[in-house]
Amino acid sequence: MANFLIKRLLQAIFVLFAVTLLVAFAIRLTGDPALMLTQGAGSVTEADLVLIREALGINKPFFEQYLDFIVGLFQLDFGNSFLGGTPVSELISTSLPATLLLAGAVMVISIVISIPLGIKAAVSKGQWSDQLIRITSLVGLSFPNFWLALMLVLVFSIWLQWLPPSGMSGFASFVMPAFTMAIILTATNVRLVRSSMLETLQAQYVMVARAKGLSENTVLYKHALRNCAIPLITYFGLQFGGLLGGIVVIERVFNWPGLGTLAFDAVSSRDYPVLQAVITLLSMLIVSVNLLVDIAYGLIDPRIRTE
Repeated sequence: MANFLIKRLLQAIFVLFAVTLLVAFAIRLTGDPALMLTQGAGSVTEADLVLIREALGINKPFFEQYLDFIVGLFQLDFGNSFLGGTPVSELISTSLPATLLLAGAVMVISIVISIPLGIKAAVSKGQWSDQLIRITSLVGLSFPNFWLALMLVLVFSIWLQWLPPSGMSGFASFVMPAFTMAIILTATNVRLVRSSMLETLQAQYVMVARAKGLSENTVLYKHALRNCAIPLITYFGLQFGGLLGGIVVIERVFNWPGLGTLAFDAVSSRDYPVLQAVITLLSMLIVSVNLLVDIAYGLIDPRIRTE
């Protein structure tokens, strides 16, 4: 097990360094922050731009800037924002909990709903309940997340006035952002759970468990679900990583003060330190989730950690 963990950890470190290098290079292709900061400031000479670039530290060679970022990363110092000079770590500490809370709520809602519905659809294959669940999940997959978010705001905030339309001001403000993403994820997860369970329910050990007189819930949740858990864990882990990266649209629609909103504003203003820190942090979270998924493989199936 130790060799298994060391191998996965080394792979994760390599991926993180590759991502940080690629991000550091790519964001510098978006334009000159000095020009962005001096827009609307009247006549600006080239000498003024040189002084601004020197103050921001972007006049150094690329690899020297990248090395400074890596050193700061190990010290948890991401530098200061180009806009206002606020330490990036302060901006991150404010936005990160909001994103994690929203993403965690979305995943919990999706998993809690999709697993029982997927199992029910598999057990009642071909029956009206199976058809209803499959049709409903197909409809859920057809909704673009931004359109669904706008419709929920229109219905529950403007027409019914039950929920706040934007911001993060309490439990009520979680409902629409979380369910907007959860509806779409649940539609996918139900179909995945159903297909995995259909294959597992044909296995011989399931028939043996039923022949022993075990209750149907024990057969389904303790035996069948556990043995089809690896593809489910794989997809849930990848889904959570994609959710962290793609939640920016929902955060913008609901004015949610998370990392997605912070990154969007940083792109608009070419704020290198903020954008680089946000993308690096999201990459670390995604790699960490994938690492946990790999560890879960070894815990569920000893054959994997042996290989």
